Amino acid sequence: MFKHLLVPVDGSSTSSQVVEKSIAIAQAFKSAVTVIYVIDPYAFTGVGTDFSYGQAEYLGAATAEANEAITTAKQAFQDQGIDVTASIVEGHAIYRGILDTAESVGADLVVMGSHGRRGLEKLVLGSVTAQVLSHTHLSVLVVRE
Repeated sequence: MFKHLLVPVDGSSTSSQVVEKSIAIAQAFKSAVTVIYVIDPYAFTGVGTDFSYGQAEYLGAATAEANEAITTAKQAFQDQGIDVTASIVEGHAIYRGILDTAESVGADLVVMGSHGRRGLEKLVLGSVTAQVLSHTHLSVLVVRE
């Protein structure tokens, strides 16, 4: 039924739950798995040259965080005997990085988490999951925190 899973991770506890669910689905359907971590390399765009050092620090920290999350997720799949491809993806909008990757790898199911933000926090931070859901034709399994 699902031949290729795309599993975006962010290193959170919700991500761990996403990986667990994805392992079960991959085992049941013998699915290929791609794990990604999306970094917005332009987080400081438009704030001026005063923040160029801040941007370099941000990219270094984001890449380190991404490597750790990818390594942890990849190991969980491999421990269960599941072949997995993993990479860090850059995208100006996180949801766009997810959708572009889903298309390029031929994924037919995106398994991702939702942090359950409410109120002002949701308004300010937005929801990557909501954006993915509203911009894709693919099936999306949302794992709630």
